[in-house]
Amino acid sequence: MTSPSALTKTPLKPADLYYEDFHVGRVFQSPGCTVTESAIIDFATLYDPQPFHMDVEAAGQNPLFQGLTASGWHSLALTFRLFQKTGALLAANTAGRGLEKIRWRLPVRPGDTLYVTVTVKEAWPSQSKPDRGLVRMDYATHNQRGETVLSFSCVHILLKRHPDKPFVKNGKE
Repeated sequence: MTSPSALTKTPLKPADLYYEDFHVGRVFQSPGCTVTESAIIDFATLYDPQPFHMDVEAAGQNPLFQGLTASGWHSLALTFRLFQKTGALLAANTAGRGLEKIRWRLPVRPGDTLYVTVTVKEAWPSQSKPDRGLVRMDYATHNQRGETVLSFSCVHILLKRHPDKPFVKNGKE
């Protein structure tokens, strides 16, 4: 398992994947990362300064969380960082078009170990840029008990390995 600070020390290695490699149904799984109390408080102090993310005593009084919890934005950022550790997007990702259906399902607490499963749901060639395609992927972030703590969908714009070749789907152009 990896602490958040160790995530930045491990070099990323591209998986040499391009648009053509993101077939519907393909699944990627990240390594794990254990979330520390100090990481939760540090992130919240900078980006989401609410008592239940920054103050252990105040968080214990919160009727919903009843203890310190990571900011949802922290969980979202960790999710993308963990997926980056797979190397899947490093060779061809040019941008994301946005996130959809973001759901924070369970709180992330100090000591939770998170890992991410990403599933390719849809892929289609760009109509305006023949050197790239679009891929919709569903992200699910799980804790050490296998519970889903966060889920969302993202459309990525990926470069094609062979932009001069026509896109073939089910044997037809």
